[in-house]
Amino acid sequence: MNENMNNQELNELNENINQNEKEEQNSQMEETNKEIKIEDLQKRIEELENESNEWKEKFLRKAAEFENYKRRTENDQLNLINYAAESFIKKILPIVDDFERSLEHINDSNDYEKLKEGVQLIYNKLVRVLDEQGVKKIEAVGKPFDVHYHEALMQKADNSVPAHTVLEELEKGYVYKDKVIRHSKVVVSSEDQAAE
Repeated sequence: MNENMNNQELNELNENINQNEKEEQNSQMEETNKEIKIEDLQKRIEELENESNEWKEKFLRKAAEFENYKRRTENDQLNLINYAAESFIKKILPIVDDFERSLEHINDSNDYEKLKEGVQLIYNKLVRVLDEQGVKKIEAVGKPFDVHYHEALMQKADNSVPAHTVLEELEKGYVYKDKVIRHSKVVVSSEDQAAE
Protein backbone atom coordinates (compact mmCIF):
# COMPACT_ATOMS: atom_id res chain seq x y z
CA MET A 1 0.00 0.00 0.00
CA ASN A 2 2.84 2.27 0.69
CA GLU A 3 4.20 1.60 -2.71
CA ASN A 4 0.84 2.30 -4.25
CA MET A 5 0.69 5.50 -2.38
CA ASN A 6 4.10 6.44 -3.55
CA ASN A 7 3.14 5.72 -7.13
CA GLN A 8 0.06 7.74 -6.73
CA GLU A 9 1.98 10.59 -5.11
CA LEU A 10 4.57 10.30 -7.80
CA ASN A 11 1.89 10.46 -10.48
CA GLU A 12 0.33 13.44 -8.79
CA LEU A 13 3.72 15.05 -8.46
CA ASN A 14 4.42 14.38 -12.13
CA GLU A 15 1.05 15.80 -13.03
CA ASN A 16 1.75 18.84 -10.89
CA ILE A 17 5.13 19.27 -12.52
CA ASN A 18 3.58 18.84 -15.96
CA GLN A 19 0.85 21.25 -15.01
CA ASN A 20 3.42 23.75 -13.73
CA GLU A 21 5.50 23.32 -16.85
CA LYS A 22 2.43 23.82 -19.02
CA GLU A 23 1.44 26.87 -17.03
CA GLU A 24 4.98 28.20 -17.29
CA GLN A 25 5.00 27.52 -21.02
CA ASN A 26 1.62 29.18 -21.37
CA SER A 27 2.86 32.08 -19.31
CA GLN A 28 5.96 32.34 -21.48
CA MET A 29 3.86 32.13 -24.61
CA GLU A 30 1.54 34.80 -23.29
CA GLU A 31 4.55 36.93 -22.43
CA THR A 32 5.99 36.36 -25.89
CA ASN A 33 2.62 37.16 -27.47
CA LYS A 34 2.41 40.35 -25.40
CA GLU A 35 5.91 41.31 -26.51
CA ILE A 36 4.99 40.60 -30.13
CA LYS A 37 1.78 42.62 -29.75
CA ILE A 38 3.70 45.48 -28.14
CA GLU A 39 6.28 45.38 -30.96
CA ASP A 40 3.48 45.32 -33.54
CA LEU A 41 1.74 48.21 -31.82
CA GLN A 42 4.98 50.17 -31.60
CA LYS A 43 5.58 49.59 -35.32
CA ARG A 44 2.02 50.68 -36.08
CA ILE A 45 2.49 53.80 -33.94
CA GLU A 46 5.70 54.61 -35.81
CA GLU A 47 3.92 54.10 -39.15
CA LEU A 48 1.06 56.36 -38.08
CA GLU A 49 3.48 59.00 -36.78
CA ASN A 50 5.36 58.93 -40.10
CA GLU A 51 2.11 59.17 -42.01
CA SER A 52 0.97 62.02 -39.76
CA ASN A 53 4.28 63.85 -40.35
CA GLU A 54 3.93 63.39 -44.11
CA TRP A 55 0.41 64.85 -44.03
CA LYS A 56 1.60 67.69 -41.83
CA GLU A 57 4.40 68.49 -44.31
CA LYS A 58 1.95 68.35 -47.22
CA PHE A 59 -0.44 70.64 -45.36
CA LEU A 60 2.32 73.13 -44.53
CA ARG A 61 3.50 73.08 -48.15
CA LYS A 62 -0.05 73.67 -49.41
CA ALA A 63 -0.58 76.44 -46.87
CA ALA A 64 2.65 78.12 -48.04
CA GLU A 65 1.60 77.72 -51.70
CA PHE A 66 -1.78 79.25 -50.89
CA GLU A 67 -0.14 82.20 -49.11
CA ASN A 68 2.10 82.76 -52.14
CA TYR A 69 -0.92 82.53 -54.44
CA LYS A 70 -2.86 84.96 -52.26
CA ARG A 71 0.07 87.41 -52.23
CA ARG A 72 0.44 87.17 -56.02
CA THR A 73 -3.30 87.69 -56.51
CA GLU A 74 -3.27 90.72 -54.20
CA ASN A 75 -0.30 92.15 -56.10
CA ASP A 76 -2.06 91.52 -59.42
CA GLN A 77 -5.18 93.25 -58.13
CA LEU A 78 -3.16 96.21 -56.84
CA ASN A 79 -1.38 96.46 -60.18
CA LEU A 80 -4.70 96.25 -61.98
CA ILE A 81 -6.09 99.07 -59.84
CA ASN A 82 -2.91 101.16 -60.00
CA TYR A 83 -2.51 100.80 -63.76
CA ALA A 84 -6.16 100.46 -64.82
CA ALA A 85 -6.04 103.67 -66.87
CA GLU A 86 -2.85 102.69 -68.73
CA SER A 87 -4.53 101.62 -71.98
CA PHE A 88 -6.71 104.75 -71.95
CA ILE A 89 -3.69 106.98 -71.34
CA LYS A 90 -1.85 105.32 -74.23
CA LYS A 91 -4.79 106.19 -76.49
CA ILE A 92 -4.88 109.81 -75.26
CA LEU A 93 -1.13 110.46 -75.71
CA PRO A 94 -1.30 110.81 -79.53
CA ILE A 95 -3.96 113.48 -79.02
CA VAL A 96 -1.68 115.30 -76.59
CA ASP A 97 1.06 115.05 -79.22
CA ASP A 98 -1.29 116.60 -81.80
CA PHE A 99 -2.10 119.48 -79.44
CA GLU A 100 1.60 120.07 -78.76
CA ARG A 101 2.40 120.14 -82.49
CA SER A 102 -0.47 122.58 -83.04
CA LEU A 103 0.74 124.81 -80.23
CA GLU A 104 4.29 124.83 -81.66
CA HIS A 105 3.03 126.09 -85.01
CA ILE A 106 0.20 128.34 -83.82
CA ASN A 107 2.33 131.50 -84.10
CA ASP A 108 3.71 130.52 -87.54
CA SER A 109 0.29 130.39 -89.17
CA ASN A 110 -1.99 133.30 -89.92
CA ASP A 111 -4.57 131.02 -91.51
CA TYR A 112 -7.21 130.72 -88.80
CA GLU A 113 -9.33 128.41 -90.95
CA LYS A 114 -6.53 125.80 -90.98
CA LEU A 115 -6.00 126.28 -87.25
CA LYS A 116 -9.72 125.79 -86.63
CA GLU A 117 -9.72 122.72 -88.88
CA GLY A 118 -6.71 121.25 -86.99
CA VAL A 119 -8.33 121.80 -83.60
CA GLN A 120 -11.56 120.22 -84.91
CA LEU A 121 -9.61 117.13 -86.09
CA ILE A 122 -7.95 116.79 -82.67
CA TYR A 123 -11.31 117.22 -80.93
CA ASN A 124 -12.89 114.54 -83.15
CA LYS A 125 -10.00 112.18 -82.37
CA LEU A 126 -10.48 112.75 -78.63
CA VAL A 127 -14.24 112.17 -78.83
CA ARG A 128 -13.62 108.95 -80.80
CA VAL A 129 -11.19 107.67 -78.13
CA LEU A 130 -13.70 108.50 -75.38
CA ASP A 131 -16.45 106.77 -77.35
CA GLU A 132 -14.29 103.62 -77.70
CA GLN A 133 -13.87 103.61 -73.91
CA GLY A 134 -17.64 103.79 -73.37
CA VAL A 135 -17.84 107.52 -72.57
CA LYS A 136 -20.82 109.15 -74.31
CA LYS A 137 -22.29 112.66 -74.21
CA ILE A 138 -25.73 113.07 -72.75
CA GLU A 139 -28.02 114.61 -75.34
CA ALA A 140 -29.93 117.27 -73.47
CA VAL A 141 -31.22 120.21 -75.58
CA GLY A 142 -34.84 119.72 -76.65
CA LYS A 143 -35.30 116.67 -74.39
CA PRO A 144 -37.61 116.50 -71.37
CA PHE A 145 -35.81 117.28 -68.10
CA ASP A 146 -34.66 114.09 -66.36
CA VAL A 147 -33.12 114.26 -62.88
CA HIS A 148 -31.09 111.13 -63.66
CA TYR A 149 -29.18 112.93 -66.44
CA HIS A 150 -29.70 116.67 -65.96
CA GLU A 151 -29.05 119.25 -63.29
CA ALA A 152 -31.26 122.33 -63.66
CA LEU A 153 -29.39 125.54 -62.90
CA MET A 154 -32.22 127.88 -63.86
CA GLN A 155 -35.65 128.06 -65.45
CA LYS A 156 -36.74 130.23 -68.33
CA ALA A 157 -40.09 130.88 -69.96
CA ASP A 158 -40.42 129.61 -73.52
CA ASN A 159 -43.83 129.06 -75.13
CA SER A 160 -42.39 127.17 -78.10
CA VAL A 161 -41.74 124.03 -76.02
CA PRO A 162 -43.61 122.12 -73.31
CA ALA A 163 -42.83 122.85 -69.65
CA HIS A 164 -39.74 121.10 -68.21
CA THR A 165 -37.95 120.89 -71.54
CA VAL A 166 -34.19 121.49 -71.67
CA LEU A 167 -33.61 124.80 -73.48
CA GLU A 168 -29.86 125.22 -73.13
CA GLU A 169 -26.91 123.16 -72.03
CA LEU A 170 -24.41 125.15 -69.95
CA GLU A 171 -22.10 122.20 -69.34
CA LYS A 172 -22.21 118.86 -71.16
CA GLY A 173 -22.94 115.73 -69.19
CA TYR A 174 -21.37 112.31 -69.76
CA VAL A 175 -22.27 108.67 -69.23
CA TYR A 176 -19.57 106.03 -68.73
CA LYS A 177 -21.04 102.74 -69.95
CA ASP A 178 -24.34 102.80 -68.01
CA LYS A 179 -23.37 105.21 -65.22
CA VAL A 180 -23.74 108.99 -65.24
CA ILE A 181 -20.32 110.42 -64.41
CA ARG A 182 -21.35 114.05 -64.86
CA HIS A 183 -24.87 115.46 -65.10
CA SER A 184 -25.63 118.00 -67.82
CA LYS A 185 -26.02 121.47 -66.34
CA VAL A 186 -29.06 122.87 -68.09
CA VAL A 187 -31.63 125.65 -68.40
CA VAL A 188 -35.18 124.29 -68.30
CA SER A 189 -38.46 125.76 -69.55
CA SER A 190 -40.64 126.86 -66.66
CA GLU A 191 -44.04 125.51 -65.76
CA ASP A 192 -45.78 128.91 -65.52
CA GLN A 193 -44.70 130.07 -69.01
CA ALA A 194 -48.23 130.20 -70.41
CA ALA A 195 -49.13 132.94 -67.92
CA GLU A 196 -46.33 135.22 -69.21
